[in-house]
Amino acid sequence: MLVARRTARLARYLSTESVSSQSPDSSPPPPQSRTQTARPQARSSLTPRKPDPSTSSSPSIPGSTSNSSIPLRLPRDFGRNQLLSVPSSTRALLEEIVGTFHSPIRYAFAYGSGVFEQEGSSKLEKDKKPMLDFIFAVSHPEHWHSINLAQNPSHYALHARLLGSDFVGRVQNWGPAAVWFNPFVPVCGVNIKYGVISVDNLCTDLLTWNSLYVAGRMHKPLRIIKDDARVRLTQQVNLTSAIRTALLTLPETFEERQLYERIAALSYNGDLRMALPFENRSKISNIVNAQTPQFRDLYHRLVVGLPGVEWQEGSTTIKQDGSPLTRAAHVRKLPSELRNRIDIRFANRPGIPSKDSDESGYWAHVAADASLPEIIEAEVNQTVRYSSTIQSLKGLVTAGVGTSIRYTGRKIAKYWQGNKPQ
Repeated sequence: MLVARRTARLARYLSTESVSSQSPDSSPPPPQSRTQTARPQARSSLTPRKPDPSTSSSPSIPGSTSNSSIPLRLPRDFGRNQLLSVPSSTRALLEEIVGTFHSPIRYAFAYGSGVFEQEGSSKLEKDKKPMLDFIFAVSHPEHWHSINLAQNPSHYALHARLLGSDFVGRVQNWGPAAVWFNPFVPVCGVNIKYGVISVDNLCTDLLTWNSLYVAGRMHKPLRIIKDDARVRLTQQVNLTSAIRTALLTLPETFEERQLYERIAALSYNGDLRMALPFENRSKISNIVNAQTPQFRDLYHRLVVGLPGVEWQEGSTTIKQDGSPLTRAAHVRKLPSELRNRIDIRFANRPGIPSKDSDESGYWAHVAADASLPEIIEAEVNQTVRYSSTIQSLKGLVTAGVGTSIRYTGRKIAKYWQGNKPQ
């Protein structure tokens, strides 16, 4: 009970929506996957239904390894902004693909140009379907890979098949991102790339931004295929954190498009692939141009729920209170890893009161400092650069050299396409 109360309190503090852990009239999130069986899963639906005791997710503090038998129940409409629509044919295909896996998946989403159109991608891939990208969050990665290796050995490189699930699980946990990717996997007539991460590591990244690898991907529109209450809760915090971070780097009056571009840039500007000829230079604008309605569905409700923000219905202009007091409230609720990095930058600056003696005054001085936007961008970029570099190097081990070269070749082709004169 104590753990459930702490989770609810944490969500209320960091997010903009209320949450209760034991509300008698609240309904569970959309269907959650069974975690105690390896049988094939039925196609999931995003329509809430009666709770199944065997599928309730744990309300443990996100990122911890301790579990509780108390089910986490969210209010009926909590996080509905996360449920973005896609064409019926796309939805059916995504659910069919995830349904082919026998290993138990607690949370799954699809993202990228194969799910939501990106400006420029239709011309580039007119005669060739893009690879569909998935992330699977699972309870026990080694167990998951053991079942998946038995069912789908061809999804893994030869050395991973020979060394087994223990090796795969250990390599998955290398580096801050803690993801194992299998690319170029043919399923249901299309090629997919899927990453596997533990629910604990996913929720830790969503809350703290310790790597921003998966959390950054989840700042942009995605399609949830299997939902989980714990992930939905921490994802709402992640989205709100992205807004707060963007607001701290934007002027007092700005356009809706600027907000979305700033949010999308959080996980791209520091990425190693953006510094090398591996990524389309126009990727951020391509995403926002084509997906503005999805960004609005995802963020509008959260933006207007923040203090000091004014966004009139039907307008594309947003105004925010630029006073040190309001900005300090945003800074204090930033993800812990980013906030700690900012704290280190300002801790010994002259003219700023000690945080121990005057914490409110300390954060007010930090929030009013003209260099804060630049520091935020630098620290976010550093976090993303480190995790993306380690993950890219890890790809040589997870996918193998040949597959990594093939994947890099596709990225280089997209880079040159994105830099062609229009």
